[in-house]
Amino acid sequence: YATRHVIPVLFVVLAVIGWQLSSDCPYAYGYGLISAPKLNETQIAENMIDDNFSTKNLMALVVPAGDYEKERAILDELESYDEVDSTLGLSNVEAMGGYMLTDKLSPRQFSELTDLDYEVAEFLYGAYAANHENYGKIVGGLSTYSVPLIDMFLFLYDEVQQGYVTLDDELQSTLDDAYTQMTNAKLQLQSEQYSRMLIYSTLPVSGDETYAFTDTVTAIAQKYYPGEKVYLAGDSTNEYEFEKSFAVDNKVVSIVSILIVMAVLLFTFNSAGMPVLLILVIQGCIWINFSFPTITGKYLFFLGYLIVSSIQMGANIDYAIVISSRYLRLKEEMPYKEAMSEALNQAFPTVVTSGTILAAAGMSIGFLSSENTVASIGVCLGRGTLLSMVLVMCVLPQILLLGDSLVEKTSFTIGLHPATQQLHGAMRVNGHVRGYINGYVDAEIHGRVNGTVSASIDIGDVQMEELPAHVAPPAQLHSEEGSDEET
Repeated sequence: YATRHVIPVLFVVLAVIGWQLSSDCPYAYGYGLISAPKLNETQIAENMIDDNFSTKNLMALVVPAGDYEKERAILDELESYDEVDSTLGLSNVEAMGGYMLTDKLSPRQFSELTDLDYEVAEFLYGAYAANHENYGKIVGGLSTYSVPLIDMFLFLYDEVQQGYVTLDDELQSTLDDAYTQMTNAKLQLQSEQYSRMLIYSTLPVSGDETYAFTDTVTAIAQKYYPGEKVYLAGDSTNEYEFEKSFAVDNKVVSIVSILIVMAVLLFTFNSAGMPVLLILVIQGCIWINFSFPTITGKYLFFLGYLIVSSIQMGANIDYAIVISSRYLRLKEEMPYKEAMSEALNQAFPTVVTSGTILAAAGMSIGFLSSENTVASIGVCLGRGTLLSMVLVMCVLPQILLLGDSLVEKTSFTIGLHPATQQLHGAMRVNGHVRGYINGYVDAEIHGRVNGTVSASIDIGDVQMEELPAHVAPPAQLHSEEGSDEET
């Protein structure tokens, strides 16, 4: 009671500092940046591999298929970055003779590469042009006509299979081997609509630098394919998408949860001021709780914030309700100071028992689980519950005492009670009675009363009856509550 003008001010300052620190909380959107206090054998082995061998961050860039020259330009530009260790695509895979799979060869070059007769190669190119309805090349001359190596090899294999071209055994064996390798490469890196290029980055999977580089890769691809859909997939891009969506989802979830809880509290206490005071305490607990990762520099899994803040808001607000509701009831019967003291005495076992169980469960999960995300959530939940218990028991009472006038000024009543009736004598009461019947009564009464009634009847009525001859007349109630003897 003596610190009611000091503790709330200090709490507001601490809550503001917690809000600022929690807004800078280092969130992890993958498993690479978080660790559990207890490691299992698999995690120990993975850490040993990471310590002794270099790891590469793999991303897949997907672009519209059909333009090998653009693909080659993209890969060449990406390889100029220090963040890229290597790239892989159809356009930079060496096939044979120093040629890449997508290099365009003329009939002469294809003939020399495969030891195929020039006339056969020229005939093959003519058939390819006709099959693709490129008749201008046939008329204008096939000597300058060039076709990607992979396309010509696959076309030659089809022609051999259909019996239009016959090769000797050595060349047929070479063609079979090349067809197997090229078919596997195409299945891995190209479909009818899209081509895939693999990018091996030296950057870690998680981190702002990695996320910024994914934007760079996408911008390079968009430069060569303006207005077309390009996609970048991988663990880093998944985490980056989580980060971008979490910033919005976090605000929405926080605002909606606060509004819903305030709406419930508004009609629970019939006061607009009480929800504000209670939410201030609980939300301050949440901010202080999530300032610890910022202070310690340890990453927090982003889902942990959503889960723990929801539990802390939903479950721990009950502690505040227990104290507040008992205080509001007791202050009608005794001075504010004694009412708050008694409210704390009555609420202490409930708050401590429930809070200790939840905090112990969270801490146990946090320190015994080897799953990174589960351990992170457990630690935050246990710490948040302990903070809520302390602040609800040691800060909320002062806030309620200081803000008592606000609660009373913003209180409202739903519905009106009927006027108080002053009755004396024998009567039968049927309905909900609020008032004094030789002592205060607030109950459903169905029966005969021989005494004094000073009460409002919400539902039902009162009918006066004749006093039985063997019953003495009741004493008149001289005050609202009556004396001890009359009661």
